[in-house]
Amino acid sequence: MEQVFRRINVSKLLVTIVMTIVGIIFLLPFLWMISASFKVEAEVLAYPIEWIPSTWNAVENYKEVWFGSNSFLLYYWNSIKVSFLTTFVSVFFSSIAAYSFAKIHFKGRDVLFLIVLLTYMIPPQAIIVPQYLLYSSVGLIDTHLGLILLNSFSAFGTFMLRQFFMGVNDEIIESAKMDGAGHFRTFFSIALPLVKPAIATYAILRFIWTWNDYQNPLIFLRSEHLYTIQIGIEQFADAHGSIYSLMMAAAVSAVIPLLIVFVVGQKRVIEGISLGGVKG
Repeated sequence: MEQVFRRINVSKLLVTIVMTIVGIIFLLPFLWMISASFKVEAEVLAYPIEWIPSTWNAVENYKEVWFGSNSFLLYYWNSIKVSFLTTFVSVFFSSIAAYSFAKIHFKGRDVLFLIVLLTYMIPPQAIIVPQYLLYSSVGLIDTHLGLILLNSFSAFGTFMLRQFFMGVNDEIIESAKMDGAGHFRTFFSIALPLVKPAIATYAILRFIWTWNDYQNPLIFLRSEHLYTIQIGIEQFADAHGSIYSLMMAAAVSAVIPLLIVFVVGQKRVIEGISLGGVKG
């Protein structure tokens, strides 16, 4: 028996060591990006790599990124506004739709849900032209409102949250109805609090996807003062593309909000994944 336990412990130890090494390998490019953002240009491509800069130039690099000729401040504000509003609207409508498909019985519900899933199978690139023509006809080209509406209705979000709402006990919903609660009261007061981990998980995913979105701002925005961070990096690269220390500082600046969002919400994400695994 001791040999069995010893063999299991050795196996776990080997797996832990291998996964740690793989994790470090995946982190190396990110660590190099951070290191390069602190260096003077002459040291960025030095070989062998100097992970700790001998000459620190972080203040000048980040000062140029944030307050230089191609300032990130406006791009940051645009991305924050678009990402937060898109996330809020998408979570709101996806959760309501998911609850309806999971807990409200109405004629044609399953067929309608199947149609929603079918829309998820259509590649976004296949509907760019119809979307552009539609937005052009209603005056939503070159507006943040149009950009927000593009990602505010998600078949994936509806499907994902529906799976969690289906795990809510029907007896709880029926009890709320017997107490006189309507659908909206039951949804907001009873069902929604029970799937908070799933809501947080989808909200974080939607925020990350919207923040990293490059295609839609590129196609639907024309005015530079409306550009999001991803288009802003391209503008910055056109002006400073040959200066790698500045480019790395710009890249680090673009990644920071994603790290903050994930660190703040990682507990909820883990709870959501665990809850989904138990239900599955």
